[in-house]
Amino acid sequence: MMAENALEQGKGILRLAPTWVPRSFCVPGRRIKLHPDDYYVLGGIRGGIDERWLSSTTPAKNGPLTGVNEGLSTVVFNNGMKEEQFLLKDAIDELKGLLIGDRLWKEYESWPMYSKFFDNMGPLPHHVHHNDEKAALIGQKGKPEAYYFPPQLNNHGGDFPYTFIGIAPGTSKDQIRECLVNFTKGDNKITNYSQAYRLEPGTGWDVPPGLLHAPGSICTYEPQKASDVFAMYQSLVNEAIVPEELLWNGTPPGSIGDFDALMDVLDWDLNVDTHTMANRFTKPVRPINEMKAEGYIENWICYKSNAFGAKELTVFPGQTVTIKDNAAYGIIVMQGHGTFGVWNIETPALIRYGQLTHDEFFISEDAAKQGVKIVNPSLTDPIVILKHFGPGNPDMKVE
Repeated sequence: MMAENALEQGKGILRLAPTWVPRSFCVPGRRIKLHPDDYYVLGGIRGGIDERWLSSTTPAKNGPLTGVNEGLSTVVFNNGMKEEQFLLKDAIDELKGLLIGDRLWKEYESWPMYSKFFDNMGPLPHHVHHNDEKAALIGQKGKPEAYYFPPQLNNHGGDFPYTFIGIAPGTSKDQIRECLVNFTKGDNKITNYSQAYRLEPGTGWDVPPGLLHAPGSICTYEPQKASDVFAMYQSLVNEAIVPEELLWNGTPPGSIGDFDALMDVLDWDLNVDTHTMANRFTKPVRPINEMKAEGYIENWICYKSNAFGAKELTVFPGQTVTIKDNAAYGIIVMQGHGTFGVWNIETPALIRYGQLTHDEFFISEDAAKQGVKIVNPSLTDPIVILKHFGPGNPDMKVE
């Protein structure tokens, strides 16, 4: 009943609490608004907090030290006396199609995506996410993902604002396999056989399963399928050794030590695509100019995957608009303040670990279809919102 009461209280919109996730192999870029004293609040052995997960019903896979409910979003409900929290996953299990829509509930019986900010001072290792077939071998789902680089979180580009993607055309499978065999010998030099692209705020990339990629040091908004499966194929990055266990992460126990199994995870044709820039790079799909006269602009920013989609909505200063969508979605407020439905929204400059905010919400399909009224009272500052949708959005044309 708590979920039903919370949905009624928010008139179809649930308020979410921030969800912070550490990574032991990363150095935080310190651009996701967490207080400077809190990036290592979970202890040095857990590593720094460099991710905030959004609208997540997917648990983080961070090894034996993973915290209880790590990676899972919680709903904030005011019962009249105090603010209580419960898992978004439990709310969806209780409310089913009433929250995410009958279409998604009947097909998935879950919220089948989430988004995140990942914020690293340096580059990540060249790594791969498994497809559904390979991930099923360890009881997980495959993981397509996409990137968008929000200007609001990128006042600096970090140590290496370039992303390696794929394998350079002309590279042989034997050359890549040799890099994997050499993983424990220091630098296996796998990025010698890749190509790096400079990252630009306000743009993004599409990353299907099976594609090697080494994300750069720019703060990234990342919608993805509801999975945390991956394997690191680069042994040395930014002068830090990558543990061998991460090479075999995602490999069934009976196949550990089998380098051919690692090669089978790669979609070879996708990796050596000679048109990677044309096929994977994404610029926002601009809306019709008439939207400006209506007080807002809305762009598709992630639109190449059937597994999810994402928009960037800008409401101009002093404007009141009503925005309709045909699917449930989660939001994170990037800039400005005002009201979103019955909720006050605001963009915090600094967040303590465990502090609640008014910058993250989940919108039911019914509320989305009826339209959400957004009021921007500022005379100078736009409201900017990122919106993440599940699979099969009827409003999105996959390119």
